[in-house]
Amino acid sequence: MRAHFLLFTLAFQVGVAVSECNKAPHSHPAWQALFTSQIDASGGRGGIYDAGLFTPLETLDALSDSRFTTFGHPAFPRYSVRAKKTRFCDNTVNAYTGYIDIEARHLFFYFFESRGDPSKDDVIFWTNGGPGGSSSTGLLMELGPCRVTGDGEIKYHKESWNTNANLFFIDQPIGVGFSYADYGETASTTEAAAKDVAAFVAIFFENFSQFKGRAFHMAGESYAGRYLPLFAAEVYDQNPWLAQNGLTPIHLTSIMIGNGMVDMFALVPSHYEMMCENASLPPVISISECVALKKLIPRCKKWMKAECVDHFDAVNCAAATDFCGDSMGAAFASTGRNPYDMSRNCEGDTAESLCYPLANNIAEYLSKPSIQTLLGVDPAVTGNFSVANMTVNAIFARNLDHLHPTSDHISALLEHGVRVLVYVGSYDWICNWVANERSTLDLEWSGQSVFASQELREWKVGGRHAGVTRSAKGLTFASIYAAGHMTPYDKPVETLALIQRWLTGVSL
Repeated sequence: MRAHFLLFTLAFQVGVAVSECNKAPHSHPAWQALFTSQIDASGGRGGIYDAGLFTPLETLDALSDSRFTTFGHPAFPRYSVRAKKTRFCDNTVNAYTGYIDIEARHLFFYFFESRGDPSKDDVIFWTNGGPGGSSSTGLLMELGPCRVTGDGEIKYHKESWNTNANLFFIDQPIGVGFSYADYGETASTTEAAAKDVAAFVAIFFENFSQFKGRAFHMAGESYAGRYLPLFAAEVYDQNPWLAQNGLTPIHLTSIMIGNGMVDMFALVPSHYEMMCENASLPPVISISECVALKKLIPRCKKWMKAECVDHFDAVNCAAATDFCGDSMGAAFASTGRNPYDMSRNCEGDTAESLCYPLANNIAEYLSKPSIQTLLGVDPAVTGNFSVANMTVNAIFARNLDHLHPTSDHISALLEHGVRVLVYVGSYDWICNWVANERSTLDLEWSGQSVFASQELREWKVGGRHAGVTRSAKGLTFASIYAAGHMTPYDKPVETLALIQRWLTGVSL
């Protein structure tokens, strides 16, 4: 029987086949005359346009608090954005909500100005994982300006990451959270989702020139270990095209991967170490089970290397990872523990509440008609809100998206001067510190030997042990002691300190 640990990371399953519906691109009518070349089929970008005919909104103050303002850029004729001011979650700062419209597809986002100096502070883009997990979890449970309580209300969260940064949350890909499609289509791979994200980032910065040149960081957790390196690479690689067409390149400064799934083939054997080798806690399964699983490790490593790494055979690679992953997953599931925090038992169903009843409170809160009206949720979004879309999860699984490591993208980002932070809670099982540390040590890049030569050292917050870290040449690995998969939820003070030091370039 297969063990299903759903969301924030990959589900150990292959879902039903759902084909992606790709519409022929078309320009918005008002912009068609601005172009002298056809849309680029790979990115939906237009050709040369008359820059004098584009007028940016300049500042977020231009947005209304009673209706959506629609804006875009002629360089991206398939994309537009509708946004409004929304008095939501944090009354101490300006907040905004809206949609990125890609023809018949629509991505929902939240944006909160910094509690510090919004005119100067960096910009952070946040996405949760899944694939299929809504970033409302990050917003209302982890690092956002407020948190949903057990009684379904919200309260001010003083350790929010918008303490010193302007902060985005985005429900992506299409179909997640309040995002929707007119005809049911969605992105089916991370590569497809990356193009939508990169276009939105360019449109936002070009319209709101108050943010031009501002340091931009892309952050997320779990399956974001797959998302972020590709999203960031798309943003970075788009910059020369932006410059050639008179737009300002995005000042992509770093990516921050929390408890990430960067390399599935490093992750599977690490599950054994977390269960049986005192990696963070005493062994959680029996000696006989550990002995049996240990015998599988050499076979699994050899099988996955042959069919997934040396060459990619979709059928055999899926078979190898399913067998090895399911063996580890079933052993852990038998303990009744929370796969996102080994130190506690699972509360509720992993598929619905992710072992955290608070996830149900978030769903109930965002299902309220009054809250949806406040946020400007499109009437096309019907039914109760869900923190997880299992259809999206199944589509990505069916396309074997999770079986493509992002290590090479991370290496390339480092070579191009984009800093990389990999942080992980020590009690997480599903995307644990053992696999994450190993992935950073195994990165093939010009700084590998220097990074690997650094000893792990303790880092502290308020004079107390917060975890261990290793750093060199723009790459930092950091563990957060006694935190689970959602480190900002478990250790908000320590995680905020980590992020603040990272943004300012201060060593941990």
